[in-house]
Amino acid sequence: MIRFIAALLFAIIYLIVSIPILIAEWILRKFNRHAADISSLRIIQWVFKVISFICGVKLTVIGEENVPRDEAVLYICNHRSYFDIILTYARCPGLTGYISKDVMAKVPLLNIWMKRLYCLFLDRNDMKKGLQTILTGIDQIKNGISMCIFPEGTRNRTEEEMLPFKGGSLKMAEKTGCPIIPMAITNSADILENHIPKVRSTHVILQYGAPIRIKELSPEDRKHLSAYVQNEVHRMLLDNENYQHSK
Repeated sequence: MIRFIAALLFAIIYLIVSIPILIAEWILRKFNRHAADISSLRIIQWVFKVISFICGVKLTVIGEENVPRDEAVLYICNHRSYFDIILTYARCPGLTGYISKDVMAKVPLLNIWMKRLYCLFLDRNDMKKGLQTILTGIDQIKNGISMCIFPEGTRNRTEEEMLPFKGGSLKMAEKTGCPIIPMAITNSADILENHIPKVRSTHVILQYGAPIRIKELSPEDRKHLSAYVQNEVHRMLLDNENYQHSK
């Protein structure tokens, strides 16, 4: 409970004291947009690392060398916890926008930081707005900004199986030709969701798979792309389990 309160207080205090930072970076963007973008990225990555430290997260990262440093990518990950965002975003090498629930757009100050960092808000109840969100994500990838989406559509509350990946979540890679980077995250729900409101020190494993380039896949795999990518994530989850048991 103490970890939960400490992490929550840190996040709230940061959002309040970040108001001058937002103003300063708004001014900087007038002169050097890229410098302001990178500054925002590194600041939030530091904040997320501090939250992870407060919560006692012990992170093992596998395959990070698979992430290209010279081109935008589409990150695809299983989703068990809000900490999936905190842990993965803290390791993004370059500008990356996350696809988030539209409810997050209503959180004061947090919504400003998310927009500043090219995050997009998805309204799952409005197909037209949902399509526009994906089209915006496509434009951002074309402009060199990586995107991340959790294709299960919501946090999965079961340990055994992933929810089916939604095919539309991969349109950003299909329309841009960018590499897909599959990510598999294990044990993140043990930090908080499995015993809310207690936060427990947890060993989390994050694995990055080899880049998937759609044009290099067989016609059959391209036809069933969402299943192909989900199988890659599932395979890595099994690897993570084996890694954990070997320790």
